[in-house]
Amino acid sequence: MNDDRRQFLTLYLTRFAEGFGFITLITLLPTYINVLDPAATTIFGITISAGFIIGMYTTGFTLAQTAAVIPIAWVGDRFDKRTVLVGSLLLAVVAYLVFPLVNSSGTFIAARALQGIAVTGAGLMSLSLVGQLADYRSRAKHIGRANAASFAASIVGSLSAGFLYDRFGFEPIFMLIVLVTLVATIGLGAFLPADKTRVRGFPFSDLAVNRKILTITSFRAQYALSVTMVRTWVPIYAGTTAAAGGLGVASLAVAVTVTAEKFTNMLGQLFTGRLSDTYGRSRFVFAGGGAYGLVAVLIPFSPAIGAAIGAPTTFPLLGAFPPAFLPLVGFSALLGIVDSFREPASMALFADEGTEEGGVASSFGIRELVWRPGSVLGPLLGGWLMVEVSMGSVFYVGGAFAITGAIAFLAILVRYHGRHALDAW
Repeated sequence: MNDDRRQFLTLYLTRFAEGFGFITLITLLPTYINVLDPAATTIFGITISAGFIIGMYTTGFTLAQTAAVIPIAWVGDRFDKRTVLVGSLLLAVVAYLVFPLVNSSGTFIAARALQGIAVTGAGLMSLSLVGQLADYRSRAKHIGRANAASFAASIVGSLSAGFLYDRFGFEPIFMLIVLVTLVATIGLGAFLPADKTRVRGFPFSDLAVNRKILTITSFRAQYALSVTMVRTWVPIYAGTTAAAGGLGVASLAVAVTVTAEKFTNMLGQLFTGRLSDTYGRSRFVFAGGGAYGLVAVLIPFSPAIGAAIGAPTTFPLLGAFPPAFLPLVGFSALLGIVDSFREPASMALFADEGTEEGGVASSFGIRELVWRPGSVLGPLLGGWLMVEVSMGSVFYVGGAFAITGAIAFLAILVRYHGRHALDAW
């Protein structure tokens, strides 16, 4: 096995370790809510709202991520990215060793914040190194494979966490995460050479006004709203009661809808990155993003489609479910397929510009920051639409944001590159 292949495989394993820890905590959140009793949280003798505390279980993680992006990206460009990546993984090990010891909501939120910093560092540095090590003609291919490793971890983690907890409790789960993370850390030391690139100054200031990055941002800022709403509400639609506008299927069936999207996205990115390297990144961003919106607006028609095709209503292990369930699973799988066309191409565009301008970590940092407003506002907007308008309106609005993002992206390309705009990048 040549050195380049070992380096990429080590980085793929790093992405797997990062994704495995992240999804395991997401899967175990309901369990922690039950165990820690957030309604009993007090500060200086004052009882804090349980809703606020439950929100902080996730928001503490997100706020720590947001605060960590710029300093970690700057340090990665200024110094050795491998060292920053190893440090992030070791910080993750500390965080996952803390989780079995938490005995209150406060310590859990603190551990989640620590995890947020570690996940941000591992994600930014692993993607930056993949983008930096790959040449232009294979960059999206390698990024796609790195993403596929992360999706594989999401599938394994989401399906195994509940099973392991029911049988063994918290400790063995986190010991497994620590083991995988340590193996990835050792692999980085053994197979990945030190990063000798050094970027002086503050690359964010130049990249933030870079025309190509601004063009991609015009799409990504809107797409963040779309994806956050649609991904969040597919399982909500599947699992909530009919009175709330959902299908009311069992928890295992809800997991199937989520896994369908992750599985097809994982498989797709093994190939679509290579295709965008060959045929152009911008057309894959436009087509994948626009198609995501079109699939999203079709989701509310699942009941009509299920009734029209006579979809089966029972399945081994899943029990009984409405005719709309299988069309919903199909739409979820389609979302994964079309997003697999968009994601490696989009990431490669940021990596291309960051590598060319001498700040690949900062470029990915901007990419991360652009996502944040949509990821915060999307669920808030989705919740309001679900309660005040209808369940279907969440998917109509979410899909519309993806479509308008794709149209804005194309319009800017046409403005600067004419009728051959999608051949430009």
